[in-house]
Amino acid sequence: MAKTSIKRIGILTGGGDCPGLNAVIRAVVKTAILDYGVQVMGILNGFEGLIDDKMRPLGMKDVSGILPLGGTILGTSNTANPFRHPVRNNGEIEFKDVSDQAIQVFHEESLDALVLIGGDGTQNIGFKLSEKGVPVVGVPKTIDNDLQGTEVTFGYDTAVRTACEAIDKLHTTAESHHRIMVVEVMGRYAGWIALGAGVSGGGDVILIPEIPYSIDAVAEKIMERKRRGKNFSIVVVAEGAKNDKGELVVQKTIEESTDPIRLGGISHVIGSKLEEITGQETRVTVLGHLQRGGSPTPFDRNLATMFGWKAVQLVVEEKFNQMAAYQGGIVTSVPIQTAIENLKTVPPDNELLLAARSTGVSFGELEKK
Repeated sequence: MAKTSIKRIGILTGGGDCPGLNAVIRAVVKTAILDYGVQVMGILNGFEGLIDDKMRPLGMKDVSGILPLGGTILGTSNTANPFRHPVRNNGEIEFKDVSDQAIQVFHEESLDALVLIGGDGTQNIGFKLSEKGVPVVGVPKTIDNDLQGTEVTFGYDTAVRTACEAIDKLHTTAESHHRIMVVEVMGRYAGWIALGAGVSGGGDVILIPEIPYSIDAVAEKIMERKRRGKNFSIVVVAEGAKNDKGELVVQKTIEESTDPIRLGGISHVIGSKLEEITGQETRVTVLGHLQRGGSPTPFDRNLATMFGWKAVQLVVEEKFNQMAAYQGGIVTSVPIQTAIENLKTVPPDNELLLAARSTGVSFGELEKK
């Protein structure tokens, strides 16, 4: 067993859940105990557990059998933020900076480091805590695949597979009834899920946040298919897709959330307009949280395991304020600040995008004259 000055580390899962979280927790616990004899404390419900001192020790039995499980055994929260903690006062929500309280809990629990599993919101909080002296290591999690510094985040592969399977099933009913099927997938500001699932699922139109769409261009693509004898079409749209006027479809706003804007419903808007323009029967399917659920794919299980192992390496080597990352087929690390500087969006020269365009997929753009 290797020697280390690290005795006790805390681990939490923040933001939305996704397949692979338990695989990371399992890898962190097993690596810490078996290789270094380090105790792991599971912090419950994201940063809530760090603020309110709710945590429990995690041993080998606690992580036995959790590799294939979706979700997180620790619970999570997408509203808990030590730097913007929502507190109700006389029916009104106030936001307070309770980061000092969270840091006090960190010290009272005799933790030597924090492993934070989450997306851009969680990593932003981690970076701020590191600036206040807390030793932090990040693990990139998001089905949106929008974190810089890593080629892929765990959870993305499973979400794409779930969406692709749904599109495959919708193909048969679309063809049987000669309908337009509009499938809405997640992707607030990045179109990776729509692109990956749309191409693999044989979508005819793929609408992503990075490329403003024209409803007329989408309708023209569908009518052009019909002229060629294709009496059905599949339209895959990311929830954050914007039209050529820059308009988003916002479902609601949750003030206390770390990301207050809740997108959703764009598929209904597009479906209604397409039916009106083309005269073709249109149906809408919103996949929603189905993409977050279920058992992780083998790729995500392996990636999550390597990320968890890497996170422990970074902790025992005292390489803090770093995030585990996947680059060029190996697991490495990048500064958390690098990961959160900008969202990783689909670039215009992305090879999958270019290949899709060359094989006839429309991205809702008006043809340049």
